[in-house]
Amino acid sequence: MNVVEMQAAAEAMLFASGEPLEIDRIAKVLEIDIENTEQILMNLQAQLDERNSGICLLKLGDKYQLCTKKQYADNIRDIMDMKRNAPLSQAAFEVLAVVAYNQPVTKSFVEQVRGVDCSGVMATLCQRGLLEEKGRLDLPGRPLIYGTTPEFLKCFCVSSLEELPELPEKEAEDENLLTQGNESQTAEIIEENSDNTETESE
Repeated sequence: MNVVEMQAAAEAMLFASGEPLEIDRIAKVLEIDIENTEQILMNLQAQLDERNSGICLLKLGDKYQLCTKKQYADNIRDIMDMKRNAPLSQAAFEVLAVVAYNQPVTKSFVEQVRGVDCSGVMATLCQRGLLEEKGRLDLPGRPLIYGTTPEFLKCFCVSSLEELPELPEKEAEDENLLTQGNESQTAEIIEENSDNTETESE
């Protein structure tokens, strides 16, 4: 395949998948290296922007996904008769903040930080695709550990966790803002960075 054909093939794969695809999987199918695959995907995004398409290409960590542009969300809801999701609760923002800045973490860690049971909130966030299980700790009981998902990156309009805003400045002796019980302040940072407050609610 030439470059044009590979770009078309990448677009077709992303469209058919409907889910974020790892760049190494795309590269393997196209039989080219990661660097050239990234260039092809950048060209695809530029082409979509050039023709003012209602579709955009999102980079979510090491994955890519074709999505509709946010300005057409109301049109899409109307044509598909979709209900508007309730906004994230403050508790959900706080849990996301704790996990996002400390992941991977156990549920008990999140509960220790927040001082309350988080089972319901974390279960809801997992159901909504914002959190996911990342494995188990090699400790007695083999507790599950959790982290954020590509859906989290998409909802908060960042390509990677490195783009999350920095935590507020703190005292030198305060090595960990979240573990000192300031998860509400950190949750506000994530909430302010969110472009989609209709994604999830507890």
